[in-house]
Parts: sequence; C-alpha cells; structure tokens
Amino acid sequence: MFTGATIQILNKPLAKQLHWRLLWLLLLTLAAAIFALQTGPLQLTSTELLQCLLQDCADPMQQSILLQIRLPRVLLALGAGAGLALCGAMLQNLTRNPLADPYLFGLMSGAALGSTVVSLLLPQLGVSAQWLNWSLPLGAFAGAMLAVVLVMTLSWRCGFGRVEALLLSGVAVSFMLSAISTLLLYLAEPFAANRVMFWLMGSLARADYQAVTVVLPLVLLALGLMAVFRRHLDALQLGDEAASALGVPVAMLRLGLLLCCAAITAGIVAYCGGIAFVGLMVPHLIRLLLGHNTVVLMLGCALGGGWFLLAVDTLARSALPNQEIPLGVITSALGSVFFIVIMLSRYRR
Repeated sequence: MFTGATIQILNKPLAKQLHWRLLWLLLLTLAAAIFALQTGPLQLTSTELLQCLLQDCADPMQQSILLQIRLPRVLLALGAGAGLALCGAMLQNLTRNPLADPYLFGLMSGAALGSTVVSLLLPQLGVSAQWLNWSLPLGAFAGAMLAVVLVMTLSWRCGFGRVEALLLSGVAVSFMLSAISTLLLYLAEPFAANRVMFWLMGSLARADYQAVTVVLPLVLLALGLMAVFRRHLDALQLGDEAASALGVPVAMLRLGLLLCCAAITAGIVAYCGGIAFVGLMVPHLIRLLLGHNTVVLMLGCALGGGWFLLAVDTLARSALPNQEIPLGVITSALGSVFFIVIMLSRYRR
C-alpha cells in the first residue's frame, strides 16, 4: 500500500499497524457518512437508504430528499473537511509551525470582505437572487485570493525565506481585511448584513452538486501535490539548510505549495463559509495516530478531516429542532478546548 519513501522509513510491523489504523479510519468515515444520510427530520432505515440509492425507492419524497439534499451535503462535508485538513498539514510542514492552518493567510478575512462587497453591491444594481447566489462564492473566492496576494507581497518584501515574515504578514492582512468588512457590515442594510454574517459562521446548507464538483477536484489536487512532493516535505521538516543541502529548492517549493494551498482553501471557503480549526486540529491528531511521514499523514488527514467535518455537520443540523447551528460555532468551541489541552500538556509544571 505504501511505496517509495514510506517503505524506506517504516519497518514492516509498523507499516502493518498503520495499514490497520488507516482501514479503521476509512470504515469509521463510511459509517459516519451512512449515519448522516439516514439522520434528519425524515429518518431513513438502512433498507430504505439502500433502495433510494439504487433508484428503487418506494417514496419519491424520500428519494428526492436523499439525492438532492443529503447526498450532496455529505459529499461536500467529506471533501471540504479533507481539503482543509490536507492544507493544514501542508502548511504546518512548510512553515514548521504547529499553529499554522489554512487561515494563516487571512483567507477567512478576505472571503468575508469579498462576500460582503457582493452582497451589498449587487442588490443595489438590481441583480436577481439567483445570480446573487452564484456571485457570493465567486466574490468570496476573489477576496480570499486578494488576501493571498497581499500576504505574499508583504512576506516577499520582508524576505520570503523567513517563516516568521510569512506568519506576521498573514496576521496583519487578516486584521486589516477584517476591519474593512466589519465597517461595511456596520454601514449595511440589516437583512444583507445578517445574511453575510450567517454565511461567515460556516454552513453546508447551500450544498449542491455544483459545489461538490468544485471542492472534490480541489481535494484531489491537494492529494496529488502532497504525493508528488512527499520527499521534499519530509526533508523540509529537517530545516531549510538541511533541505537545501539535500537538493530541495526551498523557496520555490514553499511559494508554489503555499499558492496552491491558498487556492484550495479559498475554493472551500467560497462554498462552505468560515469553518475554523479543522486544518489545525485534524493534522495534530493524525500525527499522534499515524506519525509524521508525509504519505501516511496525507491519507490520514483526508479521511480524518472528512470524518470530522461530517460528524460536526450532522451534529449541527440535528442537535436543535427546526434550526441549524453554524459549523464555525462548533469547530471554534472544539478548537479552543484543543488549544487548552495542548497547552496544559506541554507547559504543565
């Protein structure tokens, strides 16, 4: 199952153990997907679920709910969670910073600014609601990419080879764009402002097959990049000087993968809103379970991230009757507890 660098690093007993751990993680993800498809205001038994998936459902309403609402939502949750976790793992390896995640570049702030401008400007131009639904993710994507350009420009001026310059540039851009979007929301019409604010808290309520066809290829791109550059990422964990001595073009590798990672995250944010801490928590947990090898980490994060976001989304839409909890609320609460646990475990007297 593992080839190349993995075989050189893992001995046979450990590789066999990792095979079983990955298999159990895959089975856990499949079980979570089946449970999510069955759960909701309309409960489905295992038999009804199988019949509807095979296009032989006795109740047309059950089949419509399953195929048009729940299935794309489950697929989007799996894809978005996997993509955020993969990007988080990539960023942590590239920057050698355990706190790095896909929002390091101010992507959330950029997406907030883009969606705010679109939501406030287009209705005044007489744009229909249908076109507004299409333009909101596009505006969020454009805003996120604007944040990436600003971060890259600042970090390049300060010395792109310095990791701390990249981190500080991301913090500065994030605060700047957040201030602009907050001012626009404060001056905006209340209904439009509430719509944007709910979207920014993260939700899969707008999931459809169009979003799935965009997010899943992005996840495959992340998997492909980490597979191609697996040896480079392994070498980068030794430090920039050691990686350069091994023939790794550190600056170009960091720049290229950061741009790709930013584009992947921006695409996910454009359709799912702000879902924080997935790219931070999942890679840490997967490293504890599977180790630091890039190939193993890549597969584990794809499965673990998809399972995590799917579990959170199922909880968000079923915890309260007739309403849905924003995903960002749950992930932020879990992320704060995660930070506290990590802090206590590392700095306890």
